[in-house]
Amino acid sequence: MNDLIVIDSVSYRHHDSVPALDRVSVTVREGETFALIGANGSGKSTMLQIMGSLIHPSEGTVRFAGREVSERTMHDKGLLRFFRERVGYVFQDSDVQLFCPTVLDELLYGPMQLDIPEQQAKERAAEVLEMLQISQLRNRPSYMLSGGEKKRVALGSVLTMNPSVLLLDEPTNGLDPRTQCFLVELLLALRGAGKTLVIATHDLSLVDELHARVAVLSEAHRILATGDSHDILHDEQLLLKANLIHEHMHFHGAASHRHLHSHYLFHRHQDDAGDDPVRSA
Repeated sequence: MNDLIVIDSVSYRHHDSVPALDRVSVTVREGETFALIGANGSGKSTMLQIMGSLIHPSEGTVRFAGREVSERTMHDKGLLRFFRERVGYVFQDSDVQLFCPTVLDELLYGPMQLDIPEQQAKERAAEVLEMLQISQLRNRPSYMLSGGEKKRVALGSVLTMNPSVLLLDEPTNGLDPRTQCFLVELLLALRGAGKTLVIATHDLSLVDELHARVAVLSEAHRILATGDSHDILHDEQLLLKANLIHEHMHFHGAASHRHLHSHYLFHRHQDDAGDDPVRSA
């Protein structure tokens, strides 16, 4: 697979003073599923926003498909269109993304901005409405939608532009189990269609289900490790260091038990005698 998004020694500081990323380098390959994981405040969303050219780094370089993406270069209308046609961004908070009068208008907005003919845009919208199982919501305003429905509409507003890259910020956050399952199946289908997926999340079960390649961000805003999801998710010391799982002791009479906890993946028990741990979901 070809290198598609190359982040090289990127640092970012909010208001030119508060660090969010510190000399971070990662590469996302064309057609792969890539996950940025880390504790809250580690810089996942900042990294995703830099990949989506919503903000630009304080230091370092960003390249997309071999072309530099920066505040300066994005003034080039040709590069701007090239990038926006290919990269779609789904915000963590759907309310940030939805602003049109109806669901149908939300799905038509992106294609119309790209000068896609109206009839073609309507055909795309109809297909996406059906795929996301929200055709019955087409004339409803977004403020009358549930959280799960808003997430589907936000996804739909990006999918109608048919980008080759999807950047998703905490896509499962706040969703009920049924909607989470639907989202995972959708992401797997999009990957099967050749899309490049980049996901910022602390949901380790999502990373596991998608078999993503992973970059782990530390609370010092640096890359701790990159690798295959199986290797990363079974490196408990790494996950402890990144504050993605935590450890505490339980006492039951004279016996004590060490627990490693994640709300998503791990629940280990090990007694003081060093017996083999038991792992359960």
